[in-house]
Formats: sequence, C-alpha cells, structure tokens
Amino acid sequence: MRKFLTVLAALASLSLTNCGYNAIQTEDQQIKANWSEVVNQYQRRADLVPNLVNSVKGFAQQEKDVLLGVTNARAKVGSIQATPEVLNDPAAFQKFQAAQGELSSALSRLLVVTENYPQLKSDALFKDLMSQLEGTENRITVARNRYIKAVQDYNVTVRSFPSNLTAMMFGYKEKPNFSVDNEKAISTAPKVDFNPAPAPSK
Repeated sequence: MRKFLTVLAALASLSLTNCGYNAIQTEDQQIKANWSEVVNQYQRRADLVPNLVNSVKGFAQQEKDVLLGVTNARAKVGSIQATPEVLNDPAAFQKFQAAQGELSSALSRLLVVTENYPQLKSDALFKDLMSQLEGTENRITVARNRYIKAVQDYNVTVRSFPSNLTAMMFGYKEKPNFSVDNEKAISTAPKVDFNPAPAPSK
C-alpha cells in the first residue's frame, strides 16, 4: 500500500510539473517582486515632490496654480493603496496608473514653469532635487519595464496549452499591464517650428 501511495505521489508531482503549475507560481511571485519595486520608485518620487514644490515656491510664488496642481496630484497618488490585489483588478490598476500619469503631467508643467526663473535653476537645492527626480524617473522606467516583461511571461503561460487548463482550474487569470497613457498623441509626429513666435500686440 505504501509503495502504491509513493508511486501515486510521484505521478501527481510529475503531472503538476508538466502542467505549468510551478511556472505559474514562479512567474506570479516574480510579478509581485517587480510590482514592489515599481511602487517603491513611485513612492520615492512622491517623497521628493513636497521638497521640490517648496523649493519652487521660494522663487516663484506667483505660480500658485501649477504648484497646487502638483500638490493635488501627489495627494491623489497617496490616496491609492498600491496593494498586490491591484495586480488582479484591471479597474484598480487603471486608477493607479492614471493617478501616476497625472502626477507625471503636473511635474512636467512645473518643470516648464521653472525655465522662466534663472535664479531658481541655479539654486543648489533645486539642482539637487532635479537630479534626484531625474534619477528616480529613470529607476521608474527600469522598474516598469521589468514588471511589463514579468506580466508578459505570466500572461503567455496562463494562456498557453496545457498550462491554461491549470490556470483555469486554480483560478489564475491574465494580469493587467502598463499601457501608454496617450497612445494617439504619441503616434502623431511632433511639429517642429523654428520660426519665432510673434510679439504680443500691445
């Protein structure tokens, strides 16, 4: 009887190995690890924002709308819990991505405004914050790329035969992935115009 149970256990183990169960587990854990790094880098960026806003405020208090936009966008990012459950909920994932995109957009507007303040651009604190922000944006890009690849591998596994049968049996579904926020806009070539803007009429 014991020999029969041993053989049965060995066959069950072999069938689980060949059905993709272990691959799904491995890839699911890789996604969670990569997601943690994405969230970590987004948090690093969010932590830089208050110092950046205060730095700009010292030189450009009249840019209240832009500063308020950055502050509000950061608050919205902070209100979304980036838990691992977000990875299985396309709507929650989309909400997270939209909030991060809004903060990116607000920061872009802030950086455009700072171009009008040479003293601000030469300020040591501002330069240091900008350097940290640029480094963080690069880390975000790397972390997102790793996450995108991990999700792609996982989604291929849960859709491929025979591992798709295992995925269905254990309730593993495709996970949402990062997408381009404004696909239509980036597919249009930017217009380059070297003609100087006309002087405003008085």
